[in-house]
Amino acid sequence: MTCQDTFSRIVTDASLTPKQKSNYLALEAEASLPYPNVSSAVSQAMDSGIICDMFEGHAPFKPRYVLPDYAKYLTQGSKYLELEPARNLDEAINALTIIYHHVPSVTNIPVYLGRLDELLMPYVAKLDDETIYNKLRLFWIMLDRTLPDAFIHVNIGPSDNIICRTILRVDAELKQVAPNLTFMYDPDTTPDKLLQQATDNICECSKPHIANYPIHAQTFDDSGFGIVSCYNSLPLAGGANTLVRLNLKQVALLAIDTQDFFTNTLPYYCQLMYELIEARSRYLHEESHFFTSFLIEEGLIQETRFAPMFGIYGMAEAVNCLLGETKASSKSYGHCETANELGYRISAALDKIVKSTPVTYGYRDRALLHAQGGISLDKDVTPGVRIPYGTEPDPVTHIQALAEHHQYYSSGISEILTIDETVKSNPQAMYQLCKGALSLGLREFTANVASNDLVRVTGYMIKLSDIAAFKQGGSRTNTTGLGAEAVANTGILDRKPRVTSHEQAPCYES
Repeated sequence: MTCQDTFSRIVTDASLTPKQKSNYLALEAEASLPYPNVSSAVSQAMDSGIICDMFEGHAPFKPRYVLPDYAKYLTQGSKYLELEPARNLDEAINALTIIYHHVPSVTNIPVYLGRLDELLMPYVAKLDDETIYNKLRLFWIMLDRTLPDAFIHVNIGPSDNIICRTILRVDAELKQVAPNLTFMYDPDTTPDKLLQQATDNICECSKPHIANYPIHAQTFDDSGFGIVSCYNSLPLAGGANTLVRLNLKQVALLAIDTQDFFTNTLPYYCQLMYELIEARSRYLHEESHFFTSFLIEEGLIQETRFAPMFGIYGMAEAVNCLLGETKASSKSYGHCETANELGYRISAALDKIVKSTPVTYGYRDRALLHAQGGISLDKDVTPGVRIPYGTEPDPVTHIQALAEHHQYYSSGISEILTIDETVKSNPQAMYQLCKGALSLGLREFTANVASNDLVRVTGYMIKLSDIAAFKQGGSRTNTTGLGAEAVANTGILDRKPRVTSHEQAPCYES
C-alpha cells in the first residue's frame, strides 16, 4: 500500500472524526521520516518483538509525558498565554483549561492535569459547598468533552478538603471515561472516611486508582511527582522523554535455562534497550528543539526532570517458560511460591540493572523501571507483572502473590483486581481490601467491579457500551478504538470476577 493509499484510507474512514483523521495523518507523516540511528541488533530485536518503542514515532519531537508545575503557572500567570495570575476559582479553572491545550504528550493531548485539590484550594475562599460542586461538575464535563482521551489524568489527595471530596462526588455521578483519576492515600494524613469515599467510588464506577502516597513520595525529591496516563509515576515539572519496553516472554524463550536467562540473555537485551533509549532521547533533547518552549522559559518544566521509562511486560510468561509450565496450573506464576519467587528475582535483577546504568538524559542520570500495562496489539502475553487473565486467584492471594514486585517499579506498576458485583452490597469489603493491600506495599490499588459499564483496560478506562457502539459508527473518544482492539486481542474481558468479603481482607493488615 502506497502512502497515498494510506492517506486516502484515513480521510475516507467513516468511523473517524475529523480531529481523529488529522491525528492519524500526522502519525503517518512522522512515520515517513528516518528513524534515529540504532544498531542492526536493536533493529532486529524490534522487528522480532523483543523490544518495542511503543509507537512513539520515528522522530520524537515531544516527550511521551509532560507534567507541568501548574501551581507555579496559576501563581505567576503566563506571558506566552497572555494571562495574569489567577485570583479566584473561576480564573483558576479558566487558566487550567487554556494551558491544557498547550501541553503535549505522545497522544497530542495532555496526560497530566495536576493535583487538582492542591491547585484549586487556594482559590475557594468563601464559596459554599454547592457553588463549588456546580463549578467542578461543569469543569469535569468540559474535560471529557474537549479532551476526549482516557489517558488524561487527575490526581487528588492525600489530605481531606472540599475540592477532593467534591471531585469524588462528581466522578461517581458522571461515570465518565475521562479524566482518569488517582487518589493519593497516606495513612498519616488521610482520614478513614475519605478513603472509604474513594473505595465506594470504585464500587460505583471502577475509579479511582488509589496510590500509596508515602512509597511514591520517597521515590522522588521534594519538588514532587505526579501520576499520569494509566498509572505512571514521574517527577513533577518534568516527565518521561520516552518509554521503551522489553518483552520478558521473548527473552525467556531465547534463554537456554534460568541461569542463562540471568547471566546472558536478560543483560544483553537490557543493553539493547539502553541503546534505543539513548537514541530516542538524544533526538528529542538535541534535535527537536522541544526544550526551548514557553514551558521551559516560564519555569513550568525543567529538562533535567525528564527520564526514560524502562518498561517490561510478559513476566508471567517468562516465569512459566523458565519453569517449563506451558499452561496455568498450581505450579504456575501467581499460584506457586517457587514461580512467584522466580518472578521476584527477575524484578530484583531488572532493578539492579536500571539503578546501575547511567543515561544521558535521565532523572538523577538514570531511567525509571516501569511495569508496562500492555497495548491493544499484544497477543498471548500478559501486561507488566500481572497474572494472566482468566487464571487469577482470589483477591487476597492475588495481592499477596504480586505485592513483592511493587518495591522495584518506581515509575509505575498496577494490578487490576476484578471484583464480583456483590461487593456493592458490602462496600466495606472493598475498603478493607484496599487498605490491607497498601499496607503490604502495593504502590497502586486498582479494581474493576464486574457489573460496571466503566472498566479498565490496561490502566485507562473504556465503557463497554461505547465498545458496542464503536463497531457501528466510531466514537468521539479517541481511546475507544484502542479498547475495542484490546477486547479482541488481549482477553481483558476474560478477567475473573472474584468475591471478596469483609472477613477476608483484614488478614493483610499489619
